[in-house]
Amino acid sequence: MKHLLSAADLSRDEAVAILDMAEQMAATQAREIKKLPTLRGLTVVNLFFEDSTRTRISFETAAKRLSADVINFSPKGSSVSKGESLKDTVLTLGAMHADGIVVRHSASGAPYQIAHSTWTDASVINAGDGTHQHPTQSLLDAMTIRRHLKGGAAAEAPAGADRLTERAAALAGQDLSGLDVMIVGDVLHSRVARSGVDLFTTLGARVTLVAPATLLPVEVDKWPADVFYDLDRALAEQPPDALMMLRVQRERMSGQGGGFFPSPQEYSREYGLDARRLAALAPHAIVMHPGPMNRGLEITSEAADGPRSVIVEQVANGVAVRMAVLYLTLTGAKE
Repeated sequence: MKHLLSAADLSRDEAVAILDMAEQMAATQAREIKKLPTLRGLTVVNLFFEDSTRTRISFETAAKRLSADVINFSPKGSSVSKGESLKDTVLTLGAMHADGIVVRHSASGAPYQIAHSTWTDASVINAGDGTHQHPTQSLLDAMTIRRHLKGGAAAEAPAGADRLTERAAALAGQDLSGLDVMIVGDVLHSRVARSGVDLFTTLGARVTLVAPATLLPVEVDKWPADVFYDLDRALAEQPPDALMMLRVQRERMSGQGGGFFPSPQEYSREYGLDARRLAALAPHAIVMHPGPMNRGLEITSEAADGPRSVIVEQVANGVAVRMAVLYLTLTGAKE
């Protein structure tokens, strides 16, 4: 594949192949020398028009671990602050012979526009566009779920180069069939939720969305997911194997809640993951969050830092997934 623009574009076999490659990449990261020569001589540009910590640093780390040259772009201090268009920015990068462009943009569809334009021949990876898609986030989430719930003893083995290689072999070819994934919170503004529903269902999981009606998109009935408005009822009727709490994106709302919910206290009471709901989960269930977290709003510190939480592991898996995606897109484009 040359580009990765949407989780919806991936078939079951393509998604599993990326996850399998990510496991192989993860195995290399337990070695003393973590760098691989795979992308030596190629240039990757992180073109981030929105603030980011985890995704940008993760992509930068992944590219450098593969020996690529990395350029980090920020609109602050660039000609974008002077009014330069997206087209002219990308044309400039094309003239500098960038091989891969990782794009985060507030406008839904911006990475697609770049990939299907004549502005550049580079491979384009969507690192989040508006409220539309975030495909590598859904892949790292799927990797985390698969490791904990599909790999058995091999998936839970202590990290070490040889043991990680065994884990990769044990997980190879497996999807998420038979698993229940529940996504709770601000679905309306969440590209993580959209990508997750697309990918998890492609991989065979059943997805349940839980949110107040004001935080669900109007077309949610067309999504391949069950919808609940009551979290306690959802947990009782469709207990999840993996529970993902979404960040309440208050920066995309006007004012304190913007009328989407009466108050932070009420939202936390009705939709937050607290000790009571944590105790109601199945013994094997895991707790996830794409970050950054609003502690005390959608999730308590007890849940975020407890033994069920795999939130920090999600970040670590993000490096392996993005190494796999960069490898597959850039080497595929060269071939």
